[in-house]
Amino acid sequence: MQLNPGQVFLGALLVNNILLMRFLGLCPFFGVSNAVGTATGMSGAVMFVMLLATWVTWVLFHAVLAPLGLDFLRTAVFILVIASLVQFVEMFLKKNLRALYSSLGIYLPLITTNCAILGVTFLNVDYGFNLLNATIFALGSGLGFGLVIILFAAIRERLADAPISRSLSGYPIAFVAASLVSLAFLGFTGLFGISF
Repeated sequence: MQLNPGQVFLGALLVNNILLMRFLGLCPFFGVSNAVGTATGMSGAVMFVMLLATWVTWVLFHAVLAPLGLDFLRTAVFILVIASLVQFVEMFLKKNLRALYSSLGIYLPLITTNCAILGVTFLNVDYGFNLLNATIFALGSGLGFGLVIILFAAIRERLADAPISRSLSGYPIAFVAASLVSLAFLGFTGLFGISF
């Protein structure tokens, strides 16, 4: 069954959210979600790299790797593409948005190993998406990543002021909150006739 672009977008954004349903990209999810501003910057950087990586890897796979029978090199090639794009984003942020560059810290270079980006590029190939649907899937996944990390950052900002026992404060309560947000998104499963 071929999904239309609307189904692909909603599936990536809500139904099969890359963070909450596939559990990809959890390192920046927990590491950068302390403040809404930092989470917004990270989500923008991830979405930018995810879109560019999707375009480049889709073309490389369908124009070079698959025709030459070099499918087994896709992991190495895709990681090299993502690493190059992250270097570009890092240089741009360091030069133009110094405050955001400083607040992202070590998590900015970690976008290179963000399995959410690599996962989206792999899923585009595995699902057999054409370039339009691959772009829409990457856009939906990037927006879904941003939606969840910003929502979670807002929750964590509220939790920082809440009267929580010392045994639960910090990451323990963050994991509890993440599981509750994940359960809320689980409610979207089966909606829109989407199953991929």
